[in-house]
Amino acid sequence: MRLQSQTAKTIVIAVLIAGSLVMLVPFYLMVSMALKNPNEIATTSAWSWPAHPTLANFREVLANPNASFGMFFRNSLFIAIIATLGVLLSSGLAAFAFARLQFRGRDRWFLVLLSTMMLPGIVTMIPTYILFKYLHWVDTFMPLTVPAFFGGGAFNIFLLRQFFLSMPREMDEAAFLDGASYSAIFWRLTVPNSGAAFATVGVFTFIGSWRDFLGPLLYLNDPEKQTLEMGLRTYQTLNNTQWHLLMAASALVMLPLIIIFFLGQRYFIRGIVMTGGK
Repeated sequence: MRLQSQTAKTIVIAVLIAGSLVMLVPFYLMVSMALKNPNEIATTSAWSWPAHPTLANFREVLANPNASFGMFFRNSLFIAIIATLGVLLSSGLAAFAFARLQFRGRDRWFLVLLSTMMLPGIVTMIPTYILFKYLHWVDTFMPLTVPAFFGGGAFNIFLLRQFFLSMPREMDEAAFLDGASYSAIFWRLTVPNSGAAFATVGVFTFIGSWRDFLGPLLYLNDPEKQTLEMGLRTYQTLNNTQWHLLMAASALVMLPLIIIFFLGQRYFIRGIVMTGGK
């Protein structure tokens, strides 16, 4: 039985390694082509690593006057940070209410909240656009940031609620005996003990906001308000066949996400797998 268990473990590890390599292939091709010059791309295989890696492609992308990646980066960073803060605040408060407070119809309202996850976003796209148009928010960052402060999304509320439910009730009872209010319990007990869960929601939200293309495409008309995803599409239109520049621009768009993931990887994985409180 020990031999069978070891064999099964080896097979699982081999499958995971193979899957990881498959997922890394597009990333390898992107980086290798971003580090090649045009002549090397035309004369060598796409799978080959550049003989003389160069950063000239990245400098050319950043210096392009028709697509200011510095401006696109600032816009994307502003939207992503504000949206992430809004989601963490609003989803945390809503999840705390569903997990720790007792009120009439709590479970029914939570089921109604979860049912919104079944509604495709394409269904609400036109009504939402009309609403923002009447509010005069079109061509501003408001449609991409303000909604984050009103709920934070059903999935995020569900994730935080499940984490809050795993925390012992004795903490709340002890806090009540010391005269703490629900607000104090949330900010002084729940939030400090839920760092992994909030980090998970924060990473999900930041990546989703950073990679959002449809939202900025619908609501932003001014070229100076474009995000990186829109700017990448603009750059693709300007440099249709210059693959070394397109891959360099794509790598620049992905670089912040890779850094954030590796910095928060420990908290991110911990928040996903953790099922109990301290």
